Amino acid sequence: MAMKTRFTELCGIAHPVMMGGMMWVGRAGLAAAVSEAGGLGTITALTQPTPEDLTKEIARVRELTDKPFAVNLTLLPSMRDTPYAEYRRAIIEGGVRIVETAGNKPEEHIGELKAHGIVVIHKCTSVRHALSAERWGVDAISIDGFECAGHPGEDDIPGLVLIPAAADKVTIPMIASGGFGDGRGLAAALALGAEGINMGTRFCATREAQIHENCKQAFVANDERSTNLIFRNLHNTARVAKTPLSDEVVRLLAQPGAKFEDVAELVRGVKGRQLLETGDMEAGLFWGGQVQGLIRDVPTAGELVMRIVREAEGIIRERLAGMVG
Repeated sequence: MAMKTRFTELCGIAHPVMMGGMMWVGRAGLAAAVSEAGGLGTITALTQPTPEDLTKEIARVRELTDKPFAVNLTLLPSMRDTPYAEYRRAIIEGGVRIVETAGNKPEEHIGELKAHGIVVIHKCTSVRHALSAERWGVDAISIDGFECAGHPGEDDIPGLVLIPAAADKVTIPMIASGGFGDGRGLAAALALGAEGINMGTRFCATREAQIHENCKQAFVANDERSTNLIFRNLHNTARVAKTPLSDEVVRLLAQPGAKFEDVAELVRGVKGRQLLETGDMEAGLFWGGQVQGLIRDVPTAGELVMRIVREAEGIIRERLAGMVG
């Protein structure tokens, strides 16, 4: 059982299912499990405290699987001086063959990665940014709809419109991100013009994800309404899981003249990491997309990938084909 698309051929994988970059979650064990199942697992570079630690994490993935995997390098403003060039060097010297880039001004990194023969997938939240990335020479696009966890951009365009709008203009392989968690989503993404799907939140609720069981059960218990959009007034919108703390962040930033400094202590990344590691659901914020409404269980990553592919194939071959003629 395999689904062949331009994306699977580009990356040398069996199934058009990618694990997206996720801070504190994108580690070797989960990434290797996704890759071993025929998808594209991804470790997140900045989850590792130093470039040297990233080198070790890359080696750990190779100990667990000989299948293709990716490294995510996200370029975003942060509260620390991140040595992006050194992380990039660790990726190149580690022999990584696929990289997912995201964030601000990635041209320098994309050019250097491409110069070393690395396949670059760039995550975008708009058609115009996807076209810019295509001009920069990336090999594939991950188009991120408004439903996603993390940063959906400022245009508020959901996947049902964004995916085909991008497919009409982007000529390189494109995968769909934001709101995907089952075979119905994969079949829909393919119908809309994508070559596969990129999932983050759904992979958090798997056995291999190195986060506390309380967090995984929160994803199962939550529904599609269980998110908050924060930083709207700062033009840096982020979608997080709905909790009393994220409700408070929304309230504080809704005040006239509100600034990031008013919530900085509440949204510190170290607090989000504490929540994921300890299961103290009041410790900080955690990312969560609207796809929470489709999460019903906590399977292994391999079981999830195979289930999605089986469901999508069944929908395409039986349900949809049966409607024609």
